[in-house]
Amino acid sequence: MGTEPGLRERKKLQRRAAIEAAALDLFEEHGFDGTTTEQIAARADIAPRTFFSYFATKEDVVLADYAQRLDRIVEELARRPAGESPWDALRASLLVVASDYEDERSALMRRFRIMTTNPSVFARSLALQAGWEDTLSSVISGRIDTDGEQGGMLARLLAASALAAMRSAIRHWVTSGHRDPLPKLVTTCFDQLARGLADVP
Repeated sequence: MGTEPGLRERKKLQRRAAIEAAALDLFEEHGFDGTTTEQIAARADIAPRTFFSYFATKEDVVLADYAQRLDRIVEELARRPAGESPWDALRASLLVVASDYEDERSALMRRFRIMTTNPSVFARSLALQAGWEDTLSSVISGRIDTDGEQGGMLARLLAASALAAMRSAIRHWVTSGHRDPLPKLVTTCFDQLARGLADVP
C-alpha cells in the first residue's frame, strides 16, 4: 500500500514524458500548426481525451519544462544564506538553472526552435514568464529590508531584472552557436546590471 502512490506518480511522469516526446517529434515532422492533438495522442498510444489530462494546449507541451525550471529557481532561492543580498541570491539561483540548460542543450534547442517559429507558442511563453516574475518577486520580497509598496516595487524590479539578464544570456547563447558557456553569459549580464547600464559605451 505504501508504495502505490510512488508507482502511480512514476507512471504519470512516464506518460507525460511520452506525450512530450511524441508531440515534439510530430512538430518537427509536420510543423506545429500541422499537428493535431489527436495525432499526438495516437503517437503516444493514449486516448485523445487523455492528452488534456496532462496538457491544456499544444503550446503547453512545448513549454512543459517551464514549471520545473521555476520550481528549481524557487528551491535554490530557499537554500541561499539568509544574509545574502537579494541580487546575489537571484544570481546564484539562476546560475544553477543555466547549468541545467547546458546539460540539456539538445532538448532545449528543440523546444526553442519550435517556440521562436510559432507565434502562439511564443506568446504563451511570454505569459508564463510574467508568472515567473510574479512568483520570484513574491519570494524575493522576504529578503528585502523595506516594507510596504516600495518593498514590493523593489522586489518586482529585482525579479524582472534577473529574468531579463537570463533571457538576454540565453538569446545570445543560442544565436551565437553556444560559443561561450551559458553560466558565463548569465554572470556577464548580472554583473553589467549590477554596475548599471548608463556607462555602456
